Parts: sequence; C-alpha cells; structure tokens
Amino acid sequence: MNSSKIPNYSPNSFNLLSFLTKSGVSVIFMVGLFFLFQTSNKIMEGLKNLLPTVTNDIDTSKLIVQKIQGVSELTTTVFVMDAVIPTSSSRRIGDWVVGETNLLYLARGEVRAGLDLSKIEENNIRVENDTLTITLPAPQILDSKIDVTKSQVYDYDRGFLSLGPDVAPDLQTQAQRETLKKVVNSACDAHILTQANQRAVLTITQLMENTGYDSVNVKTTPSKECKG
Repeated sequence: MNSSKIPNYSPNSFNLLSFLTKSGVSVIFMVGLFFLFQTSNKIMEGLKNLLPTVTNDIDTSKLIVQKIQGVSELTTTVFVMDAVIPTSSSRRIGDWVVGETNLLYLARGEVRAGLDLSKIEENNIRVENDTLTITLPAPQILDSKIDVTKSQVYDYDRGFLSLGPDVAPDLQTQAQRETLKKVVNSACDAHILTQANQRAVLTITQLMENTGYDSVNVKTTPSKECKG
C-alpha cells in the first residue's frame, strides 16, 4: 500500500521562503514605484503642454515710444525779441479827421519752438541689428506770447486838444497782436524750426544712450510752418 510522504521542511526552509516572498513583494513594489514615477512625469509633461508658454520677449518699440512720450512736449528753442509798435486811431466827422490818437508800445515777445513727442508712434521706431532709428515728428511753434512784465506803453497822445478818441486799451491790444505777428515772423526768418530740429536730435540721442544699442540714429521731419 502506497503511502504519501509529507516532505519535511526545516525551520530554515520556512525562513528562506519568507525572505523570498518579502523580497518578491519588495521588487514588485519598487517596479511599481518606477512605473508610477514614469507615468507621473508623462502626466506633468502633458500638463505643461496645456499651459500657456511664458516668454521674455519685450516689445522694444512700445517701450521706446513710452520713454520718448514721457518727455511730452519738448521745447528746444526759445526766440526773444524786443519790438517798438506804433498804433493809432482817428476820430472822424464824415470824411474829415478831427482828432487822432497815437500809442507807442515797447514790447518783448517770446516764441517757443519744439516737438510734440506725444505724436511718436511705434512705426516711427525701427530696430535693425544693433542700430536704433527714430523718426521725430515735425517741429512746430508751440507758443508765442508777450512778456507783459517787460512791456509797456511808451507814449500815448490824443493830439490837439485831446480830440483823438480815448481808446488806450484797444490800441494796446492791437499793438500786442502786431508784436506777436512780428516776433513770429522774425523767429521764422532766424530759422527757429531748423534749430529746434537740431537740438531735438541731440536731446533724443542722449535720452537713448543707455538703451543698449551700438548706434542711435535720429531722423527729423521738415516743418510746414514758417513757409510763405
């Protein structure tokens, strides 16, 4: 009669089996961690691809425009002139002049010329390699005025028996208008707008010195004022 034998296992055999079992679990656990790590990396890469890309590109033209516009209205040239302006007014009866009033006005006029840098746009800025080119707006007469602190009525005469009309304020206002016209014309004859362009080139070139370009080229635009 056959009888089955139950193998005899020593305690050391059970210890070895336990060790191999634990080691197998550890290996499986480590492999699982490895694949989990790889999968996590792929998931993170996928998420990164979904996120918008952040770049360090800077709109150079826009920054330069903002810097130049920060100067706002650039006054580059001031023309000052003293003028003697006579004005008169008559009192008439029909075609007859019965009295005349004369006013002599000593005036100091001032004309400011420059550029309105708020007109600078991005298409006025060009960057090629390490050269920055800026095209400025045309110069213009920004302001003309009478310096009333240094102007005065030098003489006021209503004529024989003071028959001339008493219109001193009107004659003074007329003299100031004529002074401004004369000073502006003289400023144009002295090429004030050409000087404004030349000085604007120097000012903007100095302003752009620390922008990192090897060369800064500032171009001017001719003005239609002071012509004719």
